[in-house]
Amino acid sequence: MTRLPVINFRDFRKVVEHCGYRWVRQKGSHNIFQNSSGQSIVIPDHGSQVIVRPLLRNLLRQLGISIEEYVRLTEEL
Repeated sequence: MTRLPVINFRDFRKVVEHCGYRWVRQKGSHNIFQNSSGQSIVIPDHGSQVIVRPLLRNLLRQLGISIEEYVRLTEEL
């Protein structure tokens, strides 16, 4: 199993948008993205701080992508 590399919000936003989600709104430091079928995902933006692994794992589960696919996307983008 591949170790999950951490990422900051700015870079993770590219992964989320590549998965078909678009930015809808922001409330405080939380950004809400939505896909064409209406599913929403909330991602915190704490500047240059990274998204911690447990939260990142949960977000990947919500996006429906595997860790290997996430690693491939981060290398491409």
